[in-house]
Amino acid sequence: MTAFLTGATGFVGGHVLEALLARGERVRCLARDPSRLGPGAEVVPGDLRDTAAIRRAVRGCDVVYHCAADYRLWVPDPLPMYESNVDGTRNVLAAAAEAGVRRVVYTSTVGALGLRADGEPGDERTAVRLEDMVGHYKRSKFLAERVAEEWSAKGVPVVIVHPSAPVGERDAKPTATGRMILDFLRGRIRAYVDTGLNLVDVRDVAAGHLLAADKGRPGEKYILGNANRTLDEILAMLAQISGMPRPRVRLPHWVPLAAATLSTRWAEWSGGQPRIELDAVLLARHRMFFDASKAVRELGLPQTPVEQALERAVAWFREAGSIPRVAA
Repeated sequence: MTAFLTGATGFVGGHVLEALLARGERVRCLARDPSRLGPGAEVVPGDLRDTAAIRRAVRGCDVVYHCAADYRLWVPDPLPMYESNVDGTRNVLAAAAEAGVRRVVYTSTVGALGLRADGEPGDERTAVRLEDMVGHYKRSKFLAERVAEEWSAKGVPVVIVHPSAPVGERDAKPTATGRMILDFLRGRIRAYVDTGLNLVDVRDVAAGHLLAADKGRPGEKYILGNANRTLDEILAMLAQISGMPRPRVRLPHWVPLAAATLSTRWAEWSGGQPRIELDAVLLARHRMFFDASKAVRELGLPQTPVEQALERAVAWFREAGSIPRVAA
């Protein structure tokens, strides 16, 4: 069995690569910087805009895992993000169709799904529109998912997975959730807002990709998630794990919104990066709660306690030198 994988240098994709190699599969990866990948996988230099490299890499593969994406909540120029996320998905699926692969697993995000008006967890069927998407990242992933659906309608055996907020080791960039963990451990979170996330162990997300390839029904969507937790509950878990003090002050949403607006305007004027991203604050107005029972029922998605994943994340950040080893 030979698998083609995009995004192997990223957080989720790196864990998918590890899971594939642990299962004894041959893996061919597309990577802009082959030096960032260790031994074990064949590397084809290129990116999602390089159609020739993608076609060359997919040829002879049985399964395609398309995990790569331009994941930034703030971009001064959004065009490259749409080229990578939307056009890049089209390039990968066109190559997969040409190669006649057995299965394609496309990595979307719960951010491209709908939220229920009554506050209950959303699922794969919750209604959603492009107008509901906040920011260019979510818009580009929403449009990329429509591309995946188009190729599925043409007969390409596409299974779409929607990871929620993965946590665990090797979140090097880091993701928005990883940065929240880092900010807490660095003592930068002194207050919180009323919001929430669906947390999931990144190892379970990787396992979910392989299960989607093995058991997923073409044309179907699966949420790869686990525990719905409020931000206050997440910070309480981090406080217990790290020994850091837990924030007790809850802010109204307009306070971080005002700060993020000023930070973003300054970044636009100065050419730098905003300290507080406006899109992140806008997203925090809603509890991003989701129901992963379909993936648990049909795929056998593991449900590792999220506390264990948070413990590994804290330990990894400390080992990487991102935070002090001993809590202050």
